[in-house]
Amino acid sequence: MFKAFKNLPPKTRAGVGVAILAWGGVGLYLSDRAEEEYPATEEDKAKLSQYTPKIIVVDSDKTQGR
Repeated sequence: MFKAFKNLPPKTRAGVGVAILAWGGVGLYLSDRAEEEYPATEEDKAKLSQYTPKIIVVDSDKTQGR
C-alpha cells in the first residue's frame, strides 16, 4: 500500500495527506461535540472504573535486608 502511495504524483500525495489531516481534525471536533451532547451516565462511569488500572503502593520493609 505504501509503495502505491509513493508512486502517486507529488501533488496527489499532498492532496491525500491534507485529506487525511482534515479527516482527523473533523473527527476530533465531532468527538468533542458528541461528548458534550451525550455525557456519560453514572452507570457507564462505574463500568469504566472496573477496567481502569489501580496503583497499589507497597512499602518495602528495610529490616528484612531486601
